[in-house]
Amino acid sequence: MSRSFLLVLIGVLAVCAVVAGYLYYQERQSGIDIKIDEHGVTIDGN
Repeated sequence: MSRSFLLVLIGVLAVCAVVAGYLYYQERQSGIDIKIDEHGVTIDGN
């Protein structure tokens, strides 16, 4: 394998790791979800 291919592969893996970490972080966030629709106001605590 060429050096540039390895660098691209490492870059892609790094981007995947960052995206997976961000998605995990967003999933673990606690908070309150407030939704207003035709049925009224809904407050959902995580």
